Amino acid sequence: MVLLRLDSLALSRSRFALSPFAETLATIVQLARPAADSWHPQWHARHRVEFLARLRADPYARGLVGLISATKYLPDHLVLPPGGGMETTLESELAAVARVSDETVREGLRVSLAHSWDDRQQLDWCTGRDHAARAAELFRAVWDTHVAADWPARRAVLQRDVTHRAGLLAAHGWPRALHLMSRRTAWVGVDAIRFSDRPGPDRVVGADGMLFVPVSARRSSWLCHGPGLPHALVYPARATGVPGPAPGGDRALARLVGAGRAVILRHLDVPATTSELAALMNQSVGTVGGHLAVLRDSGLVDRTRLGRRVLYHRTPLGDHLTDGPSPEM
Repeated sequence: MVLLRLDSLALSRSRFALSPFAETLATIVQLARPAADSWHPQWHARHRVEFLARLRADPYARGLVGLISATKYLPDHLVLPPGGGMETTLESELAAVARVSDETVREGLRVSLAHSWDDRQQLDWCTGRDHAARAAELFRAVWDTHVAADWPARRAVLQRDVTHRAGLLAAHGWPRALHLMSRRTAWVGVDAIRFSDRPGPDRVVGADGMLFVPVSARRSSWLCHGPGLPHALVYPARATGVPGPAPGGDRALARLVGAGRAVILRHLDVPATTSELAALMNQSVGTVGGHLAVLRDSGLVDRTRLGRRVLYHRTPLGDHLTDGPSPEM
């Protein structure tokens, strides 16, 4: 069992962050595998053909993707913690990756290969120079082709997860905020987080604290660390995806309150702002705001201010009408 041991200042300085690079890494792993873990199956089927064509045309990309999708230990140059908090940009993360030396990259690849569950994996594709820059180019291409168009909706999902956990943190502390963060993560004792059930040395988290980074892919969880940087734990966000085709109960709800308002009620399993809902639904802020006003006047939703953000959430009556959480895709 691997524990992350936090010193006396670590908790007070731990925080949440977003990482477009981590989202891209999770997307690469999804597209490399036949079944879609997250976002939604239609997206996976639509994008995987082009993704595999890219790998066939680029032996280096094919080798790197094959390794990271079949290892229990991701290469070090691909798991650098994000440096911009909730405003991290892909450009800053790609620049940090591209600066890693070839020697460091090769050593990280060798460690990853030793932890691969695919005995056919080799490093014969790792030839030439500028390996980190080549990896950054691959991630940029995957982002542009497979992630960027969905990023506003994905970001809204990630922000909702952070909002939810920040509320738990403020009310109950870190143990509750970390509850069910991933399949393996759990609070242990008074100063440690269980990261993995596999054997391994504990990690000490210093006074800089930790970053907690959500991604939209289910079952995606890994630990990031780099020289002079804080540890970062990547974990799957809650309530990823959007409600799928409506079963009978949802059709009845749509007839009662309207299709758009029914979708909003389903999305409000986790509190959200107007702009987050608009991004999730691909609707204008004005349209979503109008629906929320009607739902609020009807007693189905209410709102709470959290800092500068106004969060909408279902009331008990709204919960009753939706009859439990919405299905994930």
